[in-house]
Amino acid sequence: MLQPATLRAEEARAPVLAVAADVLVVAAYGLILPSAVLAWPRHGGLNIHASLLPRWRGAAPIQHAILAGDAATGITFMQMDAGLDTGPMIERVEVAIGARETAGSLLAKLSEVGAEGIVRVLARLEMQGSLAAEPQAAHVATYAPKVERAHAALDWAKPAAALDRAVRAFDPVPGAHATFGGETVKVWSAEPLAGDAARAPGTVLAVNPGGVDVACSQGSLRLLTLQPPGGKRMSASAFAAGRGVIPGVRFT
Repeated sequence: MLQPATLRAEEARAPVLAVAADVLVVAAYGLILPSAVLAWPRHGGLNIHASLLPRWRGAAPIQHAILAGDAATGITFMQMDAGLDTGPMIERVEVAIGARETAGSLLAKLSEVGAEGIVRVLARLEMQGSLAAEPQAAHVATYAPKVERAHAALDWAKPAAALDRAVRAFDPVPGAHATFGGETVKVWSAEPLAGDAARAPGTVLAVNPGGVDVACSQGSLRLLTLQPPGGKRMSASAFAAGRGVIPGVRFT
């Protein structure tokens, strides 16, 4: 098995290109392949991309689809070119995004669709000898840049619905987080609550067995599952009991 650390250096890719290949299939690779690699297989390279292109080109399409509140996403099978997810599309398969979908659960759905679909696409290539492809409408393209840990910090000045989407989009990686008492606390599950909080964003409104309600710019967010530094996941009510979380204190 060949596992070169990079394909940019000619000496690194030479052993790979020495293998006669009909087609190259790429999934979640995250890097732009050099032109020499794209020209290597007889039928070029096929990419399995986790969005309905041209929406959400880039490294983190699943997270950005949830963050944006999209009702659906999907898998696009595309012919690779020199750009970032810019090649012509062979087939798109739509997948609904559930109301409480997390990045982890959506990845599982899309992985199954992608695995089944690439078998179908390759069978069509074998039978027909080529694959018809449709150019992308570049003027409506959106981008999904790589998610960094800093992006997962909850901003209480945003609406509760947006923070709820953030918690789900960053589960399991890198994990949404907030600061309480000088500690960075992971937020693993939450739910938005309607109504005017009438308190400064980040203020704890209520603590009860159901969770910890925190004011946002619009509505409030009920924290359900939290994880303190070096600790295990626990209910927000258990966290509140152990950390002295009471109405009026603030997450910052």
